[in-house]
Amino acid sequence: MDGNVKTVELNGADALVQLLMNENVDVLFGYPGGAVLPIYDALYDKPIKHVLTRHEQGAIHAAEGYARVTGKPGVVIATSGPGATNLITGITDAMMDSLPLVVITGQVASAVIGSDAFQEADVIGMTSPITKHNYQVRDLQDLPRIVKEAFHIASSGRPGPVVIDVPKNISAQKIELPESVEVHLPGYQPNVSPNPLQIKKLMEAISYSTKPVILAGAGVLHAKASELLVQFAERGRIPVINTLLGLGSFPANHSLFLGMAGMHGTFVANTAICESDLLINIGARFDDRLTGNLKYFAPNAKVVHIDIDPAEIGKNVKTDIPIVSDAREALLKICEGNIVTAGTEEWIQKLQEDAEKYPLWFDRDDEELSPQHVITRIHHYTDGDAIVATDVGQHQMWTAQFYGFEKPHNWITSGGLGTMGFGFPAAIGAQLARPDKKVIAVVGDGGFQMTLQELAVVRELNIPVKIVIVNNQYLGMVRQWQETFYKERYSYSDIQVQPDFVKLAESYGIRGIKVTNEQQLEDAFSTMLLDDEPVLIDCCVKRLELVNPMVAPGKGLHEMMGVKP
Repeated sequence: MDGNVKTVELNGADALVQLLMNENVDVLFGYPGGAVLPIYDALYDKPIKHVLTRHEQGAIHAAEGYARVTGKPGVVIATSGPGATNLITGITDAMMDSLPLVVITGQVASAVIGSDAFQEADVIGMTSPITKHNYQVRDLQDLPRIVKEAFHIASSGRPGPVVIDVPKNISAQKIELPESVEVHLPGYQPNVSPNPLQIKKLMEAISYSTKPVILAGAGVLHAKASELLVQFAERGRIPVINTLLGLGSFPANHSLFLGMAGMHGTFVANTAICESDLLINIGARFDDRLTGNLKYFAPNAKVVHIDIDPAEIGKNVKTDIPIVSDAREALLKICEGNIVTAGTEEWIQKLQEDAEKYPLWFDRDDEELSPQHVITRIHHYTDGDAIVATDVGQHQMWTAQFYGFEKPHNWITSGGLGTMGFGFPAAIGAQLARPDKKVIAVVGDGGFQMTLQELAVVRELNIPVKIVIVNNQYLGMVRQWQETFYKERYSYSDIQVQPDFVKLAESYGIRGIKVTNEQQLEDAFSTMLLDDEPVLIDCCVKRLELVNPMVAPGKGLHEMMGVKP
């Protein structure tokens, strides 16, 4: 920091808060404890909005929701020991789904680290495999550099979580903060611009293709490149498929959109991948839920993979044209060129016929409420323009299939880790980030019970999140697998013993309503989804409904179950 101008002297805790303010942190999610009490004291009269969740897991999932819709790092603070370890699931979740987080953990005093002191945990050791980078502050003079680097690393390149572990004694020491800090990380230089020769190879491959498809993942959203993706697809007349986390990067109502691919993808999307002669992957990592059995994945296609993380290219699927680049930069270069295929109209017509012949489907029933119908009515009453956060399970897949995301940054879910309990606090974080938007938390009755204590936050801050419980009184996806692959042996997946969710909401001072049929659903949605108050709607749906279609483990994408003409 030689040459930097010095300013007023602060203690470490005040310095940390000031450094967060310098990074334009407006919301901080956290839970206090002994090792971070100096930091909480420093927060007492500062303008940063602190959100006191009722569990550290709620704090970090809320920060993930905030990060997903803003693109800015979500910031979390927790105390040492159990406070830090309660963040582990969320850190892993953010790492797998490439979400920028800066996680501040308290630590016991430097002098007793390694002595098994009260509430000591090896945060650095535990988080090394599940973070993009982590730091322990050993010298207060390093704090300005560490904070600056943490925000830079979390939000640049492939986004991810960064942990800063702060021993308690550091908070009491004195430092003169520099006016500015430069980031100098010679070993960390993400490549954001594509190699022109590789772009040329891609353009040549497009010119020979008659059956191309674009597979768009979350990388398109992180790069804020949705408009360029649409331009690319329209100019080339190339159909587009989304991954689960890529939903919203291409409008669901566009004539070139084929839906989501993978285990619970559409018939036409999965078929298109299997029959394509050119697969252009932009910002997706070819995970196993997307590809199915790799032996049958895009067997006839030349594979192009555009990804900012070189480690993902060629990791799972053999890549013919690798392009290490930010998705936006790559799409800018592509759209600067002349995008001409060998002719795709016959291919597009064939895919449209497949989509019409084998659409997503469900049966409606006068007696029982179909969960898929619940999702379609949420779309209707929100005009397809709400931010929708889900938990993990059947309701997650039904939402991905039937909501129809027409705009980017409206879809929040846990993809890579599949974390139950994620959806509700993530919706809280999204609503705090975007108070101008309608935010719906679509949750299962199982996952909701893992973080339902955050109802207190909703009431305390009057956050107008709408909570829709898709309640089948089962751990639904577990039950579906038990029905399909375990001879209907429903081993410990029945959860009929559960709270009265309406009374539970009311006990927190939140409106609640129970819905058991379509008319009650219309009455509830037409009023409660549209107002500016928090509400919980408990939708009692068919207990034994399945998510269709489905690609069984070990099968190829062309071997879908539950397809119905």
